[in-house]
Amino acid sequence: MENLKIATAQFENKSGDKDYNLEVISRLSKEAAEKGAKVIAFHECSITGYTFARNLSREQMLEISEFIPDGPSIQKLQRIAAENRIAVLAGLFEKDADDKMYKAYVCVDENGLVAKYRKLHPFINLHLTPGDAYVVFELYGWKCGILICYDNNIVENVRATKLLGADIIFMPHVTMCTPSTRPGAGFVDPALWENREADPTSLRQEFDGLKGRSWLMKWLPARAYDNAVYAVFSNPVGMDDDQLKNGCSMILDPFGDVIAECRELGNDIAVATLTPEKLEQAGGFRYLKARRPDLYRHVIGQEHKSEQKVVWLQEPGK
Repeated sequence: MENLKIATAQFENKSGDKDYNLEVISRLSKEAAEKGAKVIAFHECSITGYTFARNLSREQMLEISEFIPDGPSIQKLQRIAAENRIAVLAGLFEKDADDKMYKAYVCVDENGLVAKYRKLHPFINLHLTPGDAYVVFELYGWKCGILICYDNNIVENVRATKLLGADIIFMPHVTMCTPSTRPGAGFVDPALWENREADPTSLRQEFDGLKGRSWLMKWLPARAYDNAVYAVFSNPVGMDDDQLKNGCSMILDPFGDVIAECRELGNDIAVATLTPEKLEQAGGFRYLKARRPDLYRHVIGQEHKSEQKVVWLQEPGK
């Protein structure tokens, strides 16, 4: 493998406005290519918008969902990739021939669709079907995987993707700045976003505190460190429907160190060079070799009924 320069992006998407969102994706992809990046990754549902889908009916969800790879958004992504000679990763709602719908994330290059992944733990709309497979694919000689948002909070998903061969895991999110049972969590006041030019300090304090980045840094570096992978985290910034998001898209190396991060209070990209040497220098490489699956094969694989609750989607009293 050779060194690979990758960009991660953050931007303020518009709910349901694919044309606008794809225009921003095009602009940021061009900027990344001009900085030498061969790949750029955008956030979960970056093409469609995300949080607004919690209120959509089945018919409305079908209307905004697309076939992959034949839908217009994938065709547009391919043109963006070809024009800029860069691989583009972005998210949208997918539908199939049976009108099943999924939370999808794709990798597209100038030749078309490279990989498609369906979120294993969707929750934003009850009409979405969970994915049922991990995805590992090759990009410029590197083995890559994808896990969307909540998927990364189940540690087995990250380990499984690594064991299937991934050395880079793309982790698109729409996260942080929402209520939780965790102390310090909660929404961030949209008024702070509107006043960000006059008072960036108050907004940055919220974005970087326990509502935002401080929570992220409790677990994201561990996913990279424990599995000796590069983690490419992407997250929107600004208003996503009625919720404010804090961006801080970043790339972490196999040591769990942040090697590039978006710090603008607005649309931004961050670029880092991935070097293959770190994959074997990192502690996680040694720990993976020292595993003893005979001790826990039957423990991890025992029967379990999956139960997923998202606090900020629960009705009061439920």
